[in-house]
Amino acid sequence: MAQTRRVPVFGSRPPCAYQSRLDERSLIRTTKMKRNRISDKPEDLVFYEDSDEEEESTVPLFTVLNSSYNIVDYIRNREYGMREYRSINQNYGTRHLLTHNLVKERSISLKTMDKVFCSQWLNGTKIVFGTKCNKLMVYDVKSHELDQIPSIKGHAADQQSGIYSSKINPSRTLLATGAYNSNEIAVYRLPTLDPIALGEGAHKDWIFDIEWLDDEFFVSGSRDSKLALWRVQDKYQEKYDSEGDLIQPITQFLNPAVLRTCKTALKVRTITFNKNLKEMVTMSLNGYVHVWDVERFRQKFSIRLPSCQDNVCMTMKNDSTLYAVGCRSYTLLLDPKTLQTMKKIPARYSGCGIVSLSFQDNVITIGTGVGVIMFYDIRAGKYLESSINSTKSVVLNTSKGYVCHDEDLMEDQGFQQAKYTPAIYTHCYDYSGTRLFSAGGPLSNDLCGNYAGLWQ
Repeated sequence: MAQTRRVPVFGSRPPCAYQSRLDERSLIRTTKMKRNRISDKPEDLVFYEDSDEEEESTVPLFTVLNSSYNIVDYIRNREYGMREYRSINQNYGTRHLLTHNLVKERSISLKTMDKVFCSQWLNGTKIVFGTKCNKLMVYDVKSHELDQIPSIKGHAADQQSGIYSSKINPSRTLLATGAYNSNEIAVYRLPTLDPIALGEGAHKDWIFDIEWLDDEFFVSGSRDSKLALWRVQDKYQEKYDSEGDLIQPITQFLNPAVLRTCKTALKVRTITFNKNLKEMVTMSLNGYVHVWDVERFRQKFSIRLPSCQDNVCMTMKNDSTLYAVGCRSYTLLLDPKTLQTMKKIPARYSGCGIVSLSFQDNVITIGTGVGVIMFYDIRAGKYLESSINSTKSVVLNTSKGYVCHDEDLMEDQGFQQAKYTPAIYTHCYDYSGTRLFSAGGPLSNDLCGNYAGLWQ
């Protein structure tokens, strides 16, 4: 979990440097090798942890002896501001809380709003999310208050079909999301959420996803199968009256810097930017993944996925070494360089529909269409197991949330025969990884309702 390089104050060795630690290390290494023996049936995708033999050859024994792996030493050194080398596994808390069944759901009432499609943590206490009824809301996890952010309205005719994406730029100074018109993009300044820009004139249909390339440039993808490159510069100004009171903020109206049609695509659904390869990967609803050269904003090639049913979500590992694509009954892991399928992870509930994905180090969080959140450990090659009961996998079963009371509609949708559960259209972790916000609503497009919950 944590490592602190101890420096002796008196003598030649710190208190943690005793010889028996090397014997314990050797015993642990032997046990781990026995547990991780290769099975007779080879896996499609195998992840290798750092080899103990390689580690012993590169890390001197005195370094091991002089290092404390006690979290108390780490916290004490951090509090005192000591210059000793220290590091911590940021994702240890997430795994520990999940495997020990320590997270509990706190339901969030959204009244009669319709389906939450996107969400982001603004800071440690506030979450912004967008709904199908075109509301941009901010939820305060401490006061439990909900505030609606005014939408930016442009010159085009009204077409309100929902806010499907909200993304924050790398420096966390700007938020790009859907505008009053679902074909346009609104940009807000953080943390005040002042409206500073409106992107219009690019798309003729709903905008499904937005992805920042850096602090100024971002890309939008739409149902019209087009990609638009935008540049926003924070030239926000304010008007004040003679008494110094704010009159009205000035909003920039932006036109796309570049507009391209995504070839072989039918409705661009998701966009992912790989900074290491300088590539942008998009996925369309007809089951194709498309690779773009970001520097030239040109499409390089497209490849068809082996599973082409209900491909609605895609995410990338934090170190840009793996893509994950959600399908109706599978989660596909793709190689970023070739886009070949490295592993096909079957869902624990057949036909549940994978509607949201995210990486937390080596654990994939999977939001389904049946009100269940699953966790897959890509190093172990299996779903995350409970430390309390090793025969069970870690799953989070969500509450129902709100659903409309139109009995005729519910009967038409088959809700009299089946138990209703919400779809998890979006989920996001806070910066510490110890709190998870999940939200969504009914899977059917014709049914109105919502769900939101905070797991902590």
